[in-house]
Amino acid sequence: VIFTMIMGNAFAAFAMITSAIGIPMLVVAHGANPAAVGAIAMLAGYCGTLMTPMAANFNIVPVALLEMRDQYGVIKAQLPIALIMLVLNILLMYYFI
Repeated sequence: VIFTMIMGNAFAAFAMITSAIGIPMLVVAHGANPAAVGAIAMLAGYCGTLMTPMAANFNIVPVALLEMRDQYGVIKAQLPIALIMLVLNILLMYYFI
């Protein structure tokens, strides 16, 4: 999630982190299902996208189009859902993979 926030979008960070950490550690070492690891990793990456201003397509463009006074209003609205999804993803990874 932190790497996604730095990169600004889940799609770039997802491929790098999953191929470098997720596949070797979870699939090879622990025998996890690659489809489940990929799906949960992508959803976790999306949580980071919801929490950063670097993801302009999700967070900055709507502010400009809606002419909002608070430039972080979209992020503030998405933050609780993103944190709930992140906790659920962590629980899914811990108990089911």
